[in-house]
Amino acid sequence: MEELNLSSTTVLARDQKRKPNFKERFKTLLTDIYKTRYLQLLALPGLIYFIIFQYIPMYGVIMAFQNYKIRDGILGSKWVWFDNFIKFVQHPFFWRLVRNTLVINVYQLIFVFPIPIIFALLLNEVRNRHYKKVVQTVSYLPHFISLPAIIGMMVMFLSPTGGAVNRLIETLGGTPIYFFAESGWFRSLYILSDIWTTTGWSAIIYIAALAGVNSELYESAAIDGANRWRQMWHVSVPAIAPTIIIMLLLSIGKMMSLGSEKVLLMQTPLTFETSDVISTFVYRRGLEYAEYSFSAAVSVFNSVINIILLFIANHITRKVSETSLW
Repeated sequence: MEELNLSSTTVLARDQKRKPNFKERFKTLLTDIYKTRYLQLLALPGLIYFIIFQYIPMYGVIMAFQNYKIRDGILGSKWVWFDNFIKFVQHPFFWRLVRNTLVINVYQLIFVFPIPIIFALLLNEVRNRHYKKVVQTVSYLPHFISLPAIIGMMVMFLSPTGGAVNRLIETLGGTPIYFFAESGWFRSLYILSDIWTTTGWSAIIYIAALAGVNSELYESAAIDGANRWRQMWHVSVPAIAPTIIIMLLLSIGKMMSLGSEKVLLMQTPLTFETSDVISTFVYRRGLEYAEYSFSAAVSVFNSVINIILLFIANHITRKVSETSLW
């Protein structure tokens, strides 16, 4: 009798550990989709957008392995396989492009990434709701200013003849600086303008995460004798830690990417040494020189490096914490 009970228990345990087959998993998936059908409908427009404008155009990636000619089209162009990639790696500007792209992105990670977190934490400590809303609204506004307008404002304020910054420098006994003509100033101007335009908007996700923190946690910490600083450090920061990790991973996943629009608007021939990045190189080669296959290969190279960095960062994060992208 004991053997029968032991056998039944073993079979039951084995059945519980048995992984569901494909049919069972598919049935569960359909059930979940039906239960969330209204949410699925809300997500449908976004899904259609990504399929049409993000996934379908990906067939053009094969241009990177071809000597693409417009008259021959993608299907008729000659295959050169990895020649375009080798050409890029051997290009005399290769290391300069990689260095400039990485340095600016590292600066963004060090100086731009933490600012919205700090801003959200400080704003969370404000008890005057009216003042809090005003500050939050004002901080969003730079995000909605167009890039040409932002660069125009920078040129006006930093002008060596009549700019507010140079007037202040002259008042203090210094000599005017032509900021946009000196390569040493490019990265600083890029990062400072990024901080101004992105802080308020990027803080939204952290403010939302802080809004979901149970107020009883703060009350318990206060009873235990924690001051406002300790409450922030031991309650607020751990509450948004998963969000910070996810955003950090996404930032690391684009370490080799930098939007060309802002760089091109700020760039001058005198600042090429520090301002020429991979995206501007792709722009020149693709649109100005019509080297479509070569520029496509550079973009693919860029994307592959980003994917590798994302996988490495996600693997490390999964080892040291409970939060990861997958």
